[in-house]
Formats: sequence, C-alpha cells, structure tokens
Amino acid sequence: MSAERSSTTRHAFAVAFGILLSRIAGLVRESVFALYFGTSDAADVFKAAIRIPNFLQNLFGEGVLSASFIPVYAKLLAQEKPDDANRVAGAIGGILALLTSIIVLIGVLTTRYLVATIAPGFTGQKREMTIFMVQILFPGAGLLVFSAWCLGILNSHRRFFLSYTAPVVWNVTLIVALVICGRFSRAYPLATYLAWASVVGSGLQFLWQLPTALALARGVRLSLDTSLAEVRTVLANFAPVFVSRGVVQISAYVDGILASLLPSGALSAFTYAQTLYTLPVSLFGMSVSAAELPAMSSTLGSVDEVAAQLRARLGNGLRQIAFFIVPSAMAFLALGDVITAAIYQRGRFDRADAVYVWGILAGSAIGLLASTLGRLYASAYYALRDTRTPLKFAVLRVTLTTILGYVAAFYLPAALSIQARWGAAGLTASAGVAGWVEFVLLRRTLNHRIGITGLPRAYLSQLWLCASAATAVAWGVKWLTSSAAPIPSAAGVLGAYGSVYLSGALLFRVPEVTLIATRLHRRSLAG
Repeated sequence: MSAERSSTTRHAFAVAFGILLSRIAGLVRESVFALYFGTSDAADVFKAAIRIPNFLQNLFGEGVLSASFIPVYAKLLAQEKPDDANRVAGAIGGILALLTSIIVLIGVLTTRYLVATIAPGFTGQKREMTIFMVQILFPGAGLLVFSAWCLGILNSHRRFFLSYTAPVVWNVTLIVALVICGRFSRAYPLATYLAWASVVGSGLQFLWQLPTALALARGVRLSLDTSLAEVRTVLANFAPVFVSRGVVQISAYVDGILASLLPSGALSAFTYAQTLYTLPVSLFGMSVSAAELPAMSSTLGSVDEVAAQLRARLGNGLRQIAFFIVPSAMAFLALGDVITAAIYQRGRFDRADAVYVWGILAGSAIGLLASTLGRLYASAYYALRDTRTPLKFAVLRVTLTTILGYVAAFYLPAALSIQARWGAAGLTASAGVAGWVEFVLLRRTLNHRIGITGLPRAYLSQLWLCASAATAVAWGVKWLTSSAAPIPSAAGVLGAYGSVYLSGALLFRVPEVTLIATRLHRRSLAG
C-alpha cells in the first residue's frame, strides 16, 4: 500500500472512529429517550419538531459545505496559498452567518405554517406542542450550521477526529437532561426540557471545535467579501448543492409527512429505525467519503492523470465501504429484531415495538449499499467541481421516492391485508429502490467521464456469501438464546454473526480483512 493510500486509510479510520463514538452516544440517547417516551404521542411530537430545524442544519451544514467549500479550500491549501484559503473561509463563514440568522428568524415567526406542512396528521395538543418545540429548537440549528463551518476547516486540514466527535457533546447534553428531568416530569414537559437542552448542546458542540478551527485558519476573519474568484466558485457550487441537499431533505420530510398520516406511533418508530439505518451509512459511507473528498480535491496533474488517480481512489474506497455495508444490510434484514431489542427494549418500549421497528429497518436494508456507495461517487463529482450532475440524479431519486412511498405506505398494506401501520416499512423500502436508481446513474455517468469504475462481481459475491453463512449461524444462536434478555442475546447472536463473516472473508482472502488481521498481528507482536 502506498504512503498516500495508507494516509487516506488512516484518515478514514479517524472519521469512522469519531463517528462511532458520536453514534454510540446517539444510540444511548435514543435508548434513554425510548425508556421515557416509547412510541407515545409526546415521542411523535419531539421527533416531528426536531426535523424542521434539522432541515436547516442539513441544508447549510456539513453536506453542502463539504461539497462546495472543502474542494476549493483544500485546493488552495495544496497550492500553498494559505492567505487566500483564509479569505475564502472568512467570506463563506460571514455569508453563512448572515443567511442562517435570517432563516432562523423567519423560521421562528412562521413555525405554525411549517408544522402544518410536515405533520398534517397532528391535531389539538399534539400540534400545538409541536409548534412550541420547533420555536425552541430553531436557534440551536443555527449554531449547528456554524459547527459545520468549523468541520469544513478541520477536514480540509485533515483533523477529522475532532470534527466527527463533536456531536458527542450534543448527545451527552440531551442524555443528561433526560436522566435528570425524566425523574420528575411527565411526557410533554419532559419533551420541552429536552428541546431546551438541544439548544444548549448545539452551542457546546460549536464551541468544542471553534478554538482548533481558528488556530488552523490562522488570521481568518468573517466578512462578506466576494471579490476573490474562489469565493465566487464556492457560491456558484453552493447553489446546486444546496438544491441537491434540499430535495433529498424534502424527500425525508415527505416520508415524515406520510408517516404522520399513519396510525399513532408510526413516526416515532420510523425515526427509531432511521437512527439505526444511518449508523453504518455514517460509519462506513461517510467516513470513507469524508476522508477521500479533500484528497481527491487536492489531486494535481493532467486530465488523464487526475482521472487515473480518481479511479484508483474510488476502487479502494468502494471496496472498503462494501466490506462493511454488505454484512450490515444482511443483519438489518435478518436480525433487526435482535438489534432493535438490545438498543430500545426497556420501559415503555416493548417487544411488539421492537418487531415493528425491525420491519421498518428491514425495508431500509434494500437501499443501504446503494446509498453508501453513492456518497463516494458524489464526492468524486464534487472533487471535479461538478455539482450539477449529482443534483440532477438527486431530483430523480426524490421524485421516485415520493411516488413509490405514497403507494407503498397507503395502498400496499391493504393489498397485502396487513395493518395500516406497516406502511412505514413500505416507505423505507421504496426509498431503497430509488437509491439504487440514483447510484446506477451516478456510476454510469462518471464511468463515461473518467473510465470504468465499480466493484468486481466476484468480490461482491464473496461478501454476500459470507454474510449469508453468518446469518445461518446467527439464527441458530438466536434460537438457543430466545429466553435470554435482549442485550445478552444480541451479544451472542451478533458476536457469532461477525465472527463467521470475518472467518469467511479470511477464507476467501478478501484483502480488507487480511489487512486488518495483519495489522492486529503486528500490534500484538509489538506489544
């Protein structure tokens, strides 16, 4: 492995480890949330309320800045132009602060109308509490946008671990609020305390990153200066990426709207499943994509040289992602009840709720591989300063998700003679189908541009075969531990699943697991 490739792998590991810590904190938060709220109306209210400010964070935050700001900023650093890089960072920070402040103010003033669009199924106290909580949460979302600006600077300087562990601070703040206030508060007051804790946690997350970001971008000053050509390039890229992220977020909100129209508890169960679904996406898709974007953006040379380097990076990254995502998708599909029960089943969240969330999670497994691989392809486009092609395919994906999701949520359960609430599983499955369409289009178009990319069929076949064998063994362990408590049962089932999968990969001599085994062996000898 070359030094450059090894460096990127280490960066991907730093991102993955940082995300792992933040996701573990998130799972603990969701577990404590489930303890106090279950799938109650108050849970539906909080889950719906936090989606609106998160929309702002996701639009102006990490995704948009990663695609528009990092490629330009990292390129200037590679060209050894730190002063210009700082001017770009200051201008983007200033413009971002102005836009976010205006949108937060408008959002607080128009919350009543926003809630009517995202949760039309909420009425009475449920609707009024949602409005109240959204107004509390909006300023915190603005702070998280500034946190994403820090992340853009940190990632460009390859300081990945700090930026991706920052959400731990937000999660811990909410956990503390739940534990302290949950002892004496009923559901709706507790949800209100949790909303205020979210605002405090957002500020702490921003402050966690700010000192290091300012130290790296030494001398940076916020401004509204657009005279530098690179600033205008970022802004020009910002618009299509903003729209691209916007339509994807709209798709998520459409799913939320549809879930709010299903029987009570569907929306909270949907978000519980989403929390689990996004874990491997973040750990393995986002980690590799985040580490590769600055590296791909810093590539210098002729058109052919850049294309060759991009193909090599894509090939390596795709293999890393698939090695972890294939078993994750299989586990969600076959062992989702074990996973859900271990994390959520306590307090007001019972076995029936765990099975319900499993059904929704199994639907999401359909598009898990496509979504994660698609992230890396999108990063390649952004590194090439092409933000419009991903936008075009994102619009198509959202359109398909909306049409298929509506049919699957409201017509499929009746056609199958099952309860209407299972329409939530149809939402995740339809999104997975649309995700595969987007991925295929992204890959085909990029192949025409830089040459053939993708995963060898033999490699994918080996991974799926290993995951299938692991599932068979895990089902046996599941049967043997059926009377055990959720957490010990999950430890045995998932431990067996992971062991068989890794053993199979070693048998096939899959390079990714061989590399892991070699590194562990070297460390044991060194120890």
